[in-house]
Amino acid sequence: MSADFEVQPLTLILVPAAAVAAPLIADRLLRWIAVPTVVFEILLGVLIGPDALNWAHVDDLIDALSQFGLAMLMFLAGYEIDFARLRGRPLRRAGTAWLISVAVALVVGAVINPKPLDGAFTGLVLTTTALGTILPILRDAGELPTPFGSLVMATGAVGEFGPIIAVAVLLSGNSAGRTALILAAYAVITAVAIGGARRPRPAWMTRLIRRTLRTSGQFAVRTVILVLATMVAAAVWLELDMLLGAFTAGIVSRLLLSDIPGPAEEVIEAKLEGIGFGFLVPVFFVVSGMKFDLEALIGDPGTLLLVPLFVVLLLAVRGLPAALLAPAGLGRRDRGALGLYGSTALPLVVVITTIEVDAGHLPSSTSAALVGAGMVSVLLFPLAAQRLRGDVRPPAAVEGDRPRVNAESW
Repeated sequence: MSADFEVQPLTLILVPAAAVAAPLIADRLLRWIAVPTVVFEILLGVLIGPDALNWAHVDDLIDALSQFGLAMLMFLAGYEIDFARLRGRPLRRAGTAWLISVAVALVVGAVINPKPLDGAFTGLVLTTTALGTILPILRDAGELPTPFGSLVMATGAVGEFGPIIAVAVLLSGNSAGRTALILAAYAVITAVAIGGARRPRPAWMTRLIRRTLRTSGQFAVRTVILVLATMVAAAVWLELDMLLGAFTAGIVSRLLLSDIPGPAEEVIEAKLEGIGFGFLVPVFFVVSGMKFDLEALIGDPGTLLLVPLFVVLLLAVRGLPAALLAPAGLGRRDRGALGLYGSTALPLVVVITTIEVDAGHLPSSTSAALVGAGMVSVLLFPLAAQRLRGDVRPPAAVEGDRPRVNAESW
């Protein structure tokens, strides 16, 4: 190993150890309360990090793996969204609600931080939705095939896709005209990729995918990784954030694999989730916990008081527009549940605040308060939504039903 590439042996052990411990703790608590694994990954990262036990520190290797984990997290988020199913009124309503959330969030951000760019970033965090966290809950409750499930899915999809595009634009640092040209160029690249993914696959490719499905060749997985690398490279080349490239790669890969026979597609998805949720994504969240500014959060009463304030703002900025713009026939309790699901936010909060702190656009103390509010939302909002919908049982995996997205994901 090069002397310029720092690796700390203890950190190399503790980070995957925390990743292993997180689902164990979540499983032990499941009989009382369902807590997404990501919450414990972050908390364990805080515990072993510099502000608590000071056992582990972010070295070059762990930081690189964390960045790969972030890219894989965004890829899997894009892979999960089926825009074909959500198109029409649910997506239009969700998009309108999100635009209202953005307008309100920008005002809130300007009040919190008068610097225009910094305030915009702070407000943007309040417009996110943790679709991957609430999706397994909906699946286990049998809500996904229902009209209510489609509304929540559309709200979550826009709450992921919209903030990612906004982050990419804000981080570009370009003028409005140049940004529009760059986005147009990326849209063309994306359209070409989607067009290629939707074309009938050659017979030889299908045979090769099947032949290498359980061999060292792994042609399908390698092809998906190539798509991910290509879309990320395109985004970086156009001076956009890699999040947009990774997210788009997930959408393209879903189309690419859509006509593969069911059993083979499930195997490929399981392999991708194994790479992501079994390896890279937990590293990102544990490292995020290690970078969490615990001292700033608990050392300043004012910062600590920001946590409940941000929880309320998540409900007001993100949940209220989603509930108000729900279809007229939706009952009051269902509107409340939709608002609570839409306000559930953590993974993208961690992602955006991490980027903002690294770029110097957000104080680490404010970032810690926002992440703390995201943890509270994940712990409370889905359970409250289930109670409103009349399902108070903790979400547990259905026997024999393999969910496509783990509750840890998004």
